[in-house]
Amino acid sequence: MENPRAEKVAVVEEVRQRLDGATGSVVTEYRGLTVAQLAELRRRLAAAGGDYKVYKNTLVRLAISSGPHEPLADYLSGPTAITFVQGDVSAVAKALREFARNNPALIIKGGLVEGATLSASDLTILADLPSRDVLLARLAGAFAAPMQTFAGLLQALPRNLAYGILALVEQLGGVPEIPAPVAAAVAPAAGDAAPEGEAAPEADAPAALAETDSPSESDQAESGLAAAAEPATETDEAATDEAATDEAPGAES
Repeated sequence: MENPRAEKVAVVEEVRQRLDGATGSVVTEYRGLTVAQLAELRRRLAAAGGDYKVYKNTLVRLAISSGPHEPLADYLSGPTAITFVQGDVSAVAKALREFARNNPALIIKGGLVEGATLSASDLTILADLPSRDVLLARLAGAFAAPMQTFAGLLQALPRNLAYGILALVEQLGGVPEIPAPVAAAVAPAAGDAAPEGEAAPEADAPAALAETDSPSESDQAESGLAAAAEPATETDEAATDEAATDEAPGAES
């Protein structure tokens, strides 16, 4: 024979553990619902992340006594059941509301979500909210939209600047010509070396040829020395001949 007291203690402990491990809990009254309707309700809630359980109110009060779930005691009147939520509370609230529309015998009394007490009207508002995944997607889109707009502005800045410059140039009558004095000052000097990979200016060609045809200073110096050396050699030869004539023996007679 089973011990009724031990069974009640086990139920109390089960309720306490399930409340502690749940995201939230919703208390409903199921008076007037058939067994088939309760089975359909359990199926819908399970698909939304909820587990629908019926317990005696006295045992539930013992489980929540002097604990964080004690506010649920205000809803424990009549034939009640607790929906333990695992996940999205709004999805469970939406499933309960949709079922209650077609089955008015189901009455949503209130609940508790993360320590906050929710009335029936609060759960109705929560049921109107989009699901958690939809809210996260909208939040991500709200963060991404300013970044996309900023990126578009950065891309448009150079393009708009170029259009503005072209419009200003056309408004001023086109690109102005460079004045002749400015062009002459900017042009490279005749003696400047040509950049690497470019041919030397043609204007420098005659000067280069003239420098090539004219003898260099060293050549002129060597020619002058040679010319000066030749007369000196002839004079020395004549003086030598005269000295030889004077010293000959027949010259004194």
